[in-house]
Amino acid sequence: MNVLFIVVDDLRPVLGCYGDKLVKSPNIDQLASQSIVFSNAYAQQAVCAPSRVSFLTGRRPDTTRLYDFYSYWRVHAGNYSTMPQYFKENGYVTLSVGKVFHPGVSSNYNDDYPYSWSIPPFHPSTEKYENDKTCRGKDGKLYANLVCPVDVTEMPSGTLPDIQSTEEAIRLLNVMKNNKQKFFLAVGYHKPHIPLRYPQEFLKLYPLENITLAPDPWVPEKLPSVAYNPWMDIRQRDDVEALNVSFPYGPLPDDFQRQIRQSYYAAVSYLDMQVGLLLNALDDVGLSNSTIVVFTADHGWSLGEHGEWAKYSNFDVATRVPLMFYVPGMTTSSVSQGERVFPYLDPFSHILSLVPQGQSKKVVELVSLFSTLAELAGLQVPPACPETSFHVALCTEGASIVRYFNASEEKVEEEKVVCDDTYRCFNEEPVAFSQYPRPADTPQWNSDKPKLKDIRIMGYSMRTIDYRYTVWVQFNPNNFSANFEDVHAGELYVVETDPNQDYNIYNNTSHGWLFKKILGFLKH
Repeated sequence: MNVLFIVVDDLRPVLGCYGDKLVKSPNIDQLASQSIVFSNAYAQQAVCAPSRVSFLTGRRPDTTRLYDFYSYWRVHAGNYSTMPQYFKENGYVTLSVGKVFHPGVSSNYNDDYPYSWSIPPFHPSTEKYENDKTCRGKDGKLYANLVCPVDVTEMPSGTLPDIQSTEEAIRLLNVMKNNKQKFFLAVGYHKPHIPLRYPQEFLKLYPLENITLAPDPWVPEKLPSVAYNPWMDIRQRDDVEALNVSFPYGPLPDDFQRQIRQSYYAAVSYLDMQVGLLLNALDDVGLSNSTIVVFTADHGWSLGEHGEWAKYSNFDVATRVPLMFYVPGMTTSSVSQGERVFPYLDPFSHILSLVPQGQSKKVVELVSLFSTLAELAGLQVPPACPETSFHVALCTEGASIVRYFNASEEKVEEEKVVCDDTYRCFNEEPVAFSQYPRPADTPQWNSDKPKLKDIRIMGYSMRTIDYRYTVWVQFNPNNFSANFEDVHAGELYVVETDPNQDYNIYNNTSHGWLFKKILGFLKH
C-alpha cells in the first residue's frame, strides 16, 4: 500500500462529517464516507512545531523536549527516527509537499531532509507572501489583515500557496504512477491558519447573517488565569490592531467576531476544494485502490469560545482534531480498477450529507499515528518506548489504534486485553494527554508562545471520554522537570453536562484519583 498523508494547519473538526451544519466540506465528507473517522482525536500540544514533531516522531513533547519553535530534536533530545524515515528505510519513496514539518530550526531548516525524505521537500514559492500586505481594505489600500478574502489574480504570481501545493502533489502522483514504486506522500496545507487569506468567492457560501457567535463567547468565571491564552498573534494583524482591544481579556466586537468565524469557514471550504482536487487526481492515476489516505490536522483553533482565539491552550477547541483513515479493502470493499472513489465535488453546488463509513468514539492521540500507519502498511510496528528513551532511535509512545478500526464499539470492549501494559490504557480506558507551557500565572505578552527558557508552569491535561482534567504545575526548563507537589491551578470539566468546558469544578470536587492517574502516566 502507498500512503497519502494529508495534514492541515489549525483545522478543528468543523466539517460536515463531524456534524457541523454550516460548513460546506463535500470532498472531505466524501473521504469520510469511505473511511474510519475518529471523533475524539487529540493533539499533544496545541501549537504547530511541537505537535508536528510529536506525531512525526511518535514521541510526546516531554521526550522531544520541544515546547516552542527553537530546537531540533536530533540535537537537543535524541536521534529519533520519524514516520517518513521509517517508511523510507522500508523501501518507500518519501515525499513532502507544503507544510509537513514546521519550517525553521525545529526541523533543521530543511524539513529533516535527508533523514525523512527521498528528495528535498517542496515549498510553494508564494508562501513567503503569507504575512505581507496583500489584503485590500475598504479604502483600496493593502493591509496585513487577519480577515483577508482576496482576488487570486491580484496575488503575487497569481496564485496562493495551497493551490501550488495541490498542483505539485498531483504532479508527483503522476510521476509515482509511472515509476511504479511504493510511496509515502505527505501534503501539508496552510489554511485555515491565519491570516485567513483565501479566494474571495468562498465568502458567498457563508452570508454574514447566517454566522453566529461562539456559544460561550465569555471568559469562564472559574477559569484559572494561567489557562487563558491572550491571542497575541491575532492582535498584531492590522485589522485587529485598529480595534484597540484591551489586553488580555478585552473582547472583540461582536460583528468582527462573526467576520472571523465567517472567514474561518470560508477558508475551510477553500481547503476542501484543494483536498477534493488531490483525491480526484489519486483516482485519475488509478491508485485509489492501493493507497491508504490519512487526513488530520496539527491541532484545533478557538473561534471565540471562552473569549479566546487561536490555539495555545488545553481546551478541546484547541487540542481536538479531525482524524480519518481510508484503507482500501478494510474501511471499504475493494475498488475495481478504474472505478472512481473520489470524484471531485464542487463546494458551491454539492450539498452532501454523507455519513462516515465507520465512526469511533474512542479517545485517541496523534502520537499514535506512527505505529498505526506502520501497522496499516504491513510494516513491523515499532516497539513501545521504554520509560526513558532519549537513547533509543526507533520506538513510539503511542500505541497503534488499528484495533479500533473494524469495530462496532462493543466488539472493541471485549478486546481490552490488547493493551500491552497498564499505564498505556489505565484499566483499558483510552486517554489522551496534551500539555501547554506558560511563562507565568497570569496572561503575559508571551503566554501563547513562551520560549523554553521562559517556561515556569506546565499544564498537563488528560482527556477521557467523560472528563477533561488539567493540572498546572511548576516547571523547570533547565532540566525539563515538572514538580507535581507545586500545583498552581487546576481544571476539571464533566463532558456530559458541560461539553463546552465552561464550568470548572476543580475546586469543589474531589479528584485525587484523577491526579493519581495523570501522575502514574507521566511517571512513564
